[in-house]
Parts: sequence; structure tokens; C-alpha cells
Amino acid sequence: MEIDQLETFLAVLTYGGFHRAAEALNISQPAVSARVRALEDSLGVKLFARVHGNLSVSPAGKALRPHAEQLLRDVTRARQAVHELQPSAGGSLSIAAALSVCTYFLPDVMKDYQAANPKVLVNLRSGTSAQVLKMVLDGEAEIGVARSLNHPEVETMTLRDDPLILVGHPNHPAAQKRRVRLEDVEAMPLIFFDRGSSDWTLSQGLFRRAGQLPNTVLEVETIEAAKRMVDRKLGLSFLPLIAVTHELHKGKLVAIEIVNEEPLRRNLDVIYPRHRALTRDAQALLQLLQTAANAESRVRRTSKRKRKR
Repeated sequence: MEIDQLETFLAVLTYGGFHRAAEALNISQPAVSARVRALEDSLGVKLFARVHGNLSVSPAGKALRPHAEQLLRDVTRARQAVHELQPSAGGSLSIAAALSVCTYFLPDVMKDYQAANPKVLVNLRSGTSAQVLKMVLDGEAEIGVARSLNHPEVETMTLRDDPLILVGHPNHPAAQKRRVRLEDVEAMPLIFFDRGSSDWTLSQGLFRRAGQLPNTVLEVETIEAAKRMVDRKLGLSFLPLIAVTHELHKGKLVAIEIVNEEPLRRNLDVIYPRHRALTRDAQALLQLLQTAANAESRVRRTSKRKRKR
């Protein structure tokens, strides 16, 4: 039983097939099959079976899964323990993050990080969530911060929730009501950003599932542009909470609840290689990210309680 065999076994489970696992691990499908077969031979059991052409996990595979996950976590901790014995002399730290995260979440974190680690040169690169994941997998970044990132070769830690919320200028009739129905929003002037992105798809899907067509008056490229248009009273917009927290707290924008639809939920995640030990510099950043996310969550809960009084 070898580490790469367990990694491949979990990848097949995660992606539901040998072909997709091969693409995710960036190896050939025969290599995936060979690793799984070698693992089965070492254990003397079959881990997968095909029923009517569909791949299914065997009882032995189901029993192995939690132990395989725990073994890989233990390997990571062992590597980390050895790595921590090495002296830290500063150096560089590469981070990948979604553009909105770079703009609205990381500046305060990086200020605290720089104050505590003045000798560390930080290289921060931005991209889409998929690009962030690739940079981490390729070793171009030690840590990635984006939304809903999962892959068998990375650890995913949820920092906080970051839903898309409908916001408007305080003088907008819907903002003064605070609670509206989706069919009412459909007819209101709406501003969307970054056509084709996951945010755009998520907000458009809200209307599509209800068989409605939103009244789009503006499409812009960035979150910041959409936010400024809302501030100029040109319409309402679905924006990430992380991007409007300050404006909501100051009363410059108002969150509007759609009472007959589920919230557009998303998570802000941090990822790092599952089997490559983090440097001390990266560990320090990880702790600051968690602290910042927890602090913002407490502020939001306090603000909600005040609004309800």
C-alpha cells in the first residue's frame, strides 16, 4: 500500500470515475487503473465494481475510504512536523486568490502579516477559482483563497460564508422594504457583472429556475463597477457579501431579502497542498486568514442583531 495508490483511490471516489480522476491528477488513465489494481492486490480485495456499466464502490472500498483519508492526513502532519524543525530565515511566500478576495478581504490580512513578518516577500497573484486551484496544484502558490475549491490533492478549509446578496441604494423602494418577492425583483432595474462567471451564472439561475426573465439594465465587468452603479441609484445588484460588508455597515447600501427563494450560498475557502508541507511563513498566513474570517463573522452577527431590535 503506497501513498500515491491511496491518493488515486480517493480521486476515483471523488470524481466518480477513472477518466476524470486521471484528468484531475494529470496522469494517464492506464496509470490510474494500475495504481488502483496494485492497491487491490496488496489488500486482496476489489475496491470498485461495474454494475450495468456504472462504476460503484465495493463494501471494502467504503470501509477503506475513511482510513485512507486519515492516513494521508497523518502523512501531511508528519511532513509538517519535520519541516517545522527547519530554521526560518524569511524568504518569499506565493499566494493565489480570486480577484474579489484580493480586493476586499486580503488587504487588511496582508497588513497584519507584513507587520509580523517584515522579512518575507509576498507574491500575490489573482485569477478565477479554477486558476487559483491550478496555481496551487502546480506549485506556483503555497496557499490559494477563492470559493468552493475541492480537489483530492488539496486540503480545503472553509473560512466563512460569502453568499451573493441583493443590494440597493438606501433610497430605493425595495431597500426601504428590506423584504421582497422574486417576482417583484424581476421587474426592477438590475445590474449584473462578469458575464459567464460563477457569480453571474448563480444569480441568473435564480430567475431561470422560476421561469422569469430579469430586467437587466446594465452589464459591467467587475464587482466594483456594479457596486458604483448601485450607489448611483441605477439599479439593484447581486453582489458577494465580502465586497459590500463595509457599505452595509456604514448604511451606504442595504441588503434586500428575497423571501420566497433560498439564499445564493457560497463559501470562501482556503486551499493548500495535501501532501506538501507548508512553510512556517505559510502557516502564519493561514492563521491570520482564519482570525480575519472569524472577526468578520462576529461583526456580521452583531450587525444582524442590531437590525432586528
